[in-house]
Amino acid sequence: MLELIDDGKQEVLGASIKVFGVGGAGGNAVNRMIQSGLTGVEFIAANTDAQVLDQSLSPRKLQLGATITKGLGSGANPNVGRDSAEEDEAQISEMLEGADMVFVTAGMGGGTGTGAAPVVARIAKAQGALTVAVVTRPF
Repeated sequence: MLELIDDGKQEVLGASIKVFGVGGAGGNAVNRMIQSGLTGVEFIAANTDAQVLDQSLSPRKLQLGATITKGLGSGANPNVGRDSAEEDEAQISEMLEGADMVFVTAGMGGGTGTGAAPVVARIAKAQGALTVAVVTRPF
């Protein structure tokens, strides 16, 4: 980051970086980053499972697809994960607003991460953010 000092005022200039954890694995990755003390980024956790989301350490949380899943998760169905993210595109877009770079983290084995992560990445890219996905595969 660059520091600009002018007339005794100090301002930190730099890129706005957001880490967006999607689903259980993405939420776990965000939790580990927060626990490790990573700074300089904004953390966001999103999940269809309200109980899992409630346990997140992220200061910003988004329950996906509340009308579709009733907060009970996607049942390992990527189509439900995708539909849930599409239901909440406006909220995802709002949370990503102003980001210069977005890291989307998810697992490609369940329903929410597999289905919703591509929706989050598409929205971030459409907003002009450099978008990177960091995903795990269960096999």
